[in-house]
Amino acid sequence: MSEIEFIADQLKAAFDGEAWHGPALMEILDGVNAATAASHPIPAAHSIWELVLHLATWERVIARRIQGQEFMPSDDENFPQVRQPTDSAWREAVKMLRTTHAELIQLVSAMKEDRLNDRVPGKDYDLRFMLTGAIQHAAYHGGQIALLKKAQS
Repeated sequence: MSEIEFIADQLKAAFDGEAWHGPALMEILDGVNAATAASHPIPAAHSIWELVLHLATWERVIARRIQGQEFMPSDDENFPQVRQPTDSAWREAVKMLRTTHAELIQLVSAMKEDRLNDRVPGKDYDLRFMLTGAIQHAAYHGGQIALLKKAQS
């Protein structure tokens, strides 16, 4: 397995399953409804929904950076507000996360191995560091989401 294939595999595992650390992000989100996703059971913490939107934002940021764009989301883009906490809006948010993740996997899978050493536009680190960070990012916020779910049960 090439390093690119390994990174793509780890991105998939942290997101969709068979992760070493335990349940993957989408496994943790399974069964979460709009009311649970929008609630704030821990004061001053983001909701599950806000974390899902945040994750989708960063999947897009990483994709743009792979494509050579220097990009940093605004505060409003980084943690978008939940506009309408309806079941259909929640399903759309999860669908958007799945779509942005699939696009990121497609970009990573198509990368040439030597690009891993390329500097991320506007940053002092390379694509390898950013992509391994993306794996950690999904696991980190997956853990937060798991705690938010438990706080409501």
